[in-house]
Amino acid sequence: METPGLDRPFTIGVAGGTGSGKTTAAQEIIERVGNDKIAYLPHDAYYKDLRHLPPNQRKQINFDHPDSLDNALMVQHLRQLLAWQPVDIPIYDFANDTRTGQTIHVEPNPIILVEGILIFGEPELRKLLDFKIFVDTDADIRFIRRLQRDTRERGRTVESVISQYLTTVRPMHMEFVEPSRRYADIIIPEMVFNHPAIDMVADRIRMLTMRRATR
Repeated sequence: METPGLDRPFTIGVAGGTGSGKTTAAQEIIERVGNDKIAYLPHDAYYKDLRHLPPNQRKQINFDHPDSLDNALMVQHLRQLLAWQPVDIPIYDFANDTRTGQTIHVEPNPIILVEGILIFGEPELRKLLDFKIFVDTDADIRFIRRLQRDTRERGRTVESVISQYLTTVRPMHMEFVEPSRRYADIIIPEMVFNHPAIDMVADRIRMLTMRRATR
C-alpha cells in the first residue's frame, strides 16, 4: 500500500504521567483529525505476558518500569506501519497481567499516533516520532484518576493502588517520565479540559501532514 506524495506516515507521540489525560487527549486528536487518517498504537497494549509466573510473583513486578513493556515488539509494529504494512497489536488483561491471545488489527494510515507513559524514554521508539506532545497534569489529579481507573476497570483494591503508587508509580514517574518531557516538542497543561489546546494541536498536525503530502 502506498500513498502518493507521502514517503512515509507522519508519527505523533503523546506522553505524560499516569492519569494525566494523555489517552483522552489522543482520542480527542483522533476525533478532530479523523479516525480514517490515523493508526493508533497504545503503549499499554505492549505489557509483557506474565502467565509463566505464579500470581504472587506477578504482584512483585514493577509495571511502571520500562522493562515491564515489550518495547521491541512496539518498535517492530511501528516500523511495519511506517512501511505501510498492517499490524495486529496485543490485547492485555490487566486483572491477570497476561495477554488475552486476541489482537486488534491496525491498518497503516498517513498518521500514526503512539500514546503511553514511557514512550519518550525509549530511544529506539523516540527517534521514530516526528512530533512529540507531553500532557502535564498535577500529581494529585493524576493519582485520583489512577485510583478510579484501577478500581473500576482493572479490578484492583484501593489499598493495592495506593501501595503501588507509593512504591513504584511515583518513584518511576520521577525517574523516567518526568525527565522525558525534555524531548517533547510541545508541553500542554491538563489537556482533557483544554479544548483550545487540542484544537491547536490538531490544526498543527493537519498543517504538517499537508506540507509533507505536497513536497
